[in-house]
Amino acid sequence: MKNFAFTKINYILLLVGIVIIVIGFILMSGDATSEEAFNPDIFSDMRIKVAPMVCLFGFLFEIVAILWPAKKEKTEN
Repeated sequence: MKNFAFTKINYILLLVGIVIIVIGFILMSGDATSEEAFNPDIFSDMRIKVAPMVCLFGFLFEIVAILWPAKKEKTEN
């Protein structure tokens, strides 16, 4: 069997991390302020505190997913 850098669990964890990052960016999105009207929602706690922390957690989770150790296969003698 070939030795790959990542195992199946690494790919699953990477996918979970990407989903967390996308959720963080979705939480940051919303209506913008235009020249005609000011939108105070751009300063909501969700958009300036929670969503960046979710993205940060997603990026940290990606690092963990990359560094997750592969289980050693048992060799038969």
